[in-house]
Amino acid sequence: MNSPSIAGENIIKSVRIRNYRVFEDIEVTGLSRINLITGRNNSGKTSLLEALFLLSGAGNPELLLNQHIIRGTFSPAVGVVSPAANTIQEMLWKPMFPNLDTKRKIEIEAHQSIHGSLSLRLSLERSNVIELPFSESHKISAENSIDDSELVLSFKRGVETEAKGRIKILAGNIQIKQSKMPLPFPVTIVATGITNPQEDANRLGQLRKQKQGHLPLDALKVIERRLQGIEDNSSSGVPAIWGDIGLPELVPLAVMGEGMMRVARLVLSISAVPNGVVLVDEIETGLHHSVLTDVWKAVDAAARQFGTQVIATTHSIECMQAAGEALNGSGGLALHRLEATDSGNRCVTYDEESIAAAIRHDFEVR
Repeated sequence: MNSPSIAGENIIKSVRIRNYRVFEDIEVTGLSRINLITGRNNSGKTSLLEALFLLSGAGNPELLLNQHIIRGTFSPAVGVVSPAANTIQEMLWKPMFPNLDTKRKIEIEAHQSIHGSLSLRLSLERSNVIELPFSESHKISAENSIDDSELVLSFKRGVETEAKGRIKILAGNIQIKQSKMPLPFPVTIVATGITNPQEDANRLGQLRKQKQGHLPLDALKVIERRLQGIEDNSSSGVPAIWGDIGLPELVPLAVMGEGMMRVARLVLSISAVPNGVVLVDEIETGLHHSVLTDVWKAVDAAARQFGTQVIATTHSIECMQAAGEALNGSGGLALHRLEATDSGNRCVTYDEESIAAAIRHDFEVR
C-alpha cells in the first residue's frame, strides 16, 4: 500500500458538538494528524470520541446500539430487550441528552479536508406508526400501549441531499429504518477493556498479505525484546496472533501481557482504516511509562504510512510528555484540553510549541 503524498492531509480539521451528554456547545479546532485529548473526569473526553464515531456513520441508526456509545447499560447482542420497551428507551436515549432533556436536538458538525462540511442531527420524535398492543382480553389497553417515539438521525454532507435513519425500541424487538449514503470517512474505536483477538488476527493477515507485517512487529519489539516474529494462527480453533520469542513453540500474544495486545491493536487499527480516523480511549492503558516514547513513534509511523488520523484521550502526563518527545518537530501533533466551566464546557488547543511549554510547567491532564 502506497503512502499518501502528504501525510495526514485527509483529516478532520474541526468539530462542533451541541447538546450531547456533558456538552451544551463546544468546538474543537486545530485538529492535526495526531491528537491528544486531556481533561478531568466528566469533562467529555469519551463523549467527544463518541460524537465523531456517530458522525462517521452517515446517519446509520445501528451505531446507537454500539457498545462504545451505550457504555454497558444495554447489550442487544445478548437479547436484553424486554417487553418494558419504554424503560429500555430511557436507558438508551435519555443519557445522550444534557440534563436528560430529550426535547433538545443533538447536533454534531465537522469540517473535513476532503469532504468539507459534515453534519449529523439527532432528535427524539413521535413516530408516524402507532403501536397498539392487545391486552390478554384482546382489548386495546391505554395502560400497556407502547411509547411511539423514535430517535431520528439526519445526516448531511456539504449541500448534498440529507440521509435519514430511524430507530425505535418495541416490545421484544428493535425497529430500524435507514436511507443509505456513502460513509464520509472510515473509522474504528480502540477502547479500554474491549478486545477482539480474531479481528486483530484478521487485520494482521491483511497486513502480511500487503507485505507490511513488519509494522506491528517493530512496534511490539519495543515491549518484548525477545520477539522474533508474529503470525495470525488458528491452530487453537479461533484466529489469534501468536509470537515467536525463541521458545520451542509459538506463544499467544494475549499471554504476553496487556501492553502487547494494546500496541498490536493500535497499529493494526491504524492500518485497517487508511485515510480514515482511529479513536482511542485512554491510549496509555497497559503501557509502562518507559516505553511510551517508542510507542508514539510507532503510532506516528503507522499513521503516516496509511494516511490515518489518530484522536486519543489520556489521563497521563507521562503519555503527553512522551508524545511531545517522540513527535517534536513533526508538525503533526496537537493537544486539546477539555475544561468544564460555570458557563459550560470549552476546549483549549495547544500546538507543538505550546505543548513543550505546558510540559515544562507541569501541565495538568487529570
